[in-house]
Amino acid sequence: MNEQNALTEATYYILLSLVEPRHGYGIIKQAEELSHGRVRLAAGTLYGALNTMCEKRWIEPLPAEEDSRRKDYRLTDEGMSVLQGELNRLRELVIGGEAVLGGEKK
Repeated sequence: MNEQNALTEATYYILLSLVEPRHGYGIIKQAEELSHGRVRLAAGTLYGALNTMCEKRWIEPLPAEEDSRRKDYRLTDEGMSVLQGELNRLRELVIGGEAVLGGEKK
């Protein structure tokens, strides 16, 4: 099993947004949509996170078109593994919580 620390909600949604290649604004919008508005990324926060994820090799920039300032990113195999590990971790949390609470909603 791949042991990793829990991802922040923002990091999780950024990685989830990059299952399909996207540029910065597309990531911001996709993360907000997937999180039902809970995750609203400022540009500075996003680009800091993207740089960190590039350093960790979870994502990579795609080759840019000539004379374009737009930068698209995609998930790497390592990033997909991290994302799947987080999904498994979250699933275990839900299963444990439902086992204790009996799956009942209050």
